[in-house]
Amino acid sequence: MTSGILPDAPFWRGKRVLLTGHTGFKGAWLALWLQRMGAQVTGLALAPATQPALFDLACVAQGMDSQLADIRDAAAVATVVRAAQPEVVLHLAAQALVRPGYAAPLETFATNVMGTAHLLDALRGQPSVRVAVVVTTDKVYRNREWVYPYREDDPLGGHDPYSASKAAAELVAASYRDSFLAVQGVAVATARAGNVIGGGDWAQDRLLPDAVRAWQQGATLHIRHPQATRPWQHVLEPLAAYLRLAEVLWQHPQRAGAYNFGPLPHEAATVKNVVEMASMAYKSSAVSYQNNSVNPHEAHWLALETAHARSTLCVQPRWPLATAVARTLAWYRAQQQGADTLALCYADIDAYIDPLAQP
Repeated sequence: MTSGILPDAPFWRGKRVLLTGHTGFKGAWLALWLQRMGAQVTGLALAPATQPALFDLACVAQGMDSQLADIRDAAAVATVVRAAQPEVVLHLAAQALVRPGYAAPLETFATNVMGTAHLLDALRGQPSVRVAVVVTTDKVYRNREWVYPYREDDPLGGHDPYSASKAAAELVAASYRDSFLAVQGVAVATARAGNVIGGGDWAQDRLLPDAVRAWQQGATLHIRHPQATRPWQHVLEPLAAYLRLAEVLWQHPQRAGAYNFGPLPHEAATVKNVVEMASMAYKSSAVSYQNNSVNPHEAHWLALETAHARSTLCVQPRWPLATAVARTLAWYRAQQQGADTLALCYADIDAYIDPLAQP
């Protein structure tokens, strides 16, 4: 695939970075990448939500200042921000799953909406801050179930609490940018990324973690929406894009705004497609496709138009879906067999950066 421009390691060397959500799946990967590039990382998050957790197994805390605090606690957030004096803020802390959003809607809105407001409000009056990237989701759009990739200027919406809370977080970010932070010299952008896969995700109700759990136990994987179509990508794809976005905003703050990140629209794939790839990579065929009528509403078809990011930031997907799935399943298999977790993560980062390092 076309490679695009990779994150610039010298840019990050010595940069003071505040990373929220660093104990989560994507946050742990991003913390490791930032550490590898020499950034001074302060993390703000709750304790890991899963057992096992990539944050623990890869000893992520050893290379950073890890602060366990609740993004819903405005005073705690402000304290961490003042102490860190960040130059770049990467906001990943969230309740990040659709189905738990149905089970705990108030917690979802409090975390995703007010948590974002707490963070952005804490940046007011902080002279060190130059860039803030707020990560939302591909699900912020008013989904009309049409075969049309959503663009950054399409209407926001959200049927379920998770999607609605992330759409609201977009409005919060835009309001703080326009009302307070732009005049302070802080470039604020939102990043809307598609579904991610990769080693080290042990959350419930995520496709490949559910598959790995089932197949490791010799059980059958039960799929509730086999024809649901999503813009799947390896976790390193959006993380590279977030880093690149921050670099561009540092030099060109006028490019602040919303950005979609994901595979090309025609490369969106169904859940069944991904399961078949995973089954082949893991050498398991124990799969059962269910009737989805008994499950809460989830969008059936979703793809993103990423032309804005490609033209403005020069970012491009590096790994096709088949590669992403194969590397993900290989990571889980190696980790289960006793391979060092941190080494597995660094091997994927190295392979992503240097195609010649790919097996």
